[in-house]
Amino acid sequence: MKAYSEDLRRRVVEAIDRGMPRVDVVRTFQVSLATIKRYLKQRRDTGELTPKARPGRPATKGAALAAQVDQLLERDPEATLDDLCQQWAMRAGVCVSAATMSRVVRRVGWTRKKRRWVRVNATSSSGSTSESGSRNGLLRPS
Repeated sequence: MKAYSEDLRRRVVEAIDRGMPRVDVVRTFQVSLATIKRYLKQRRDTGELTPKARPGRPATKGAALAAQVDQLLERDPEATLDDLCQQWAMRAGVCVSAATMSRVVRRVGWTRKKRRWVRVNATSSSGSTSESGSRNGLLRPS
């Protein structure tokens, strides 16, 4: 979950400073009582309300994979996620899970339709209509 913006944090703390009851602040800004306490403690300790950095190592696989996944999909549009993972492992020497591959493929704008990968904007959510006005060019008998 992303951290709340610094602007929201500032408005919450300012409302408390103006004397607004915490229960009303919770209802008004849709934050929990624990969040309000945490913001007040952070301001008291550091003097700032900026969100803390997310813990853990920064992502290393995603950026390189996202840059290359278009080439993988264009070269083999019928590949499964497992096939794409194997191709990436052979190409980059880094193994990724099918879930990671799926997230990256979706993020760069591809989807799977009828056993083929296609760009999201190349698909249509509604059927095509022919010049005669009928769906898929089929005429209904009168």
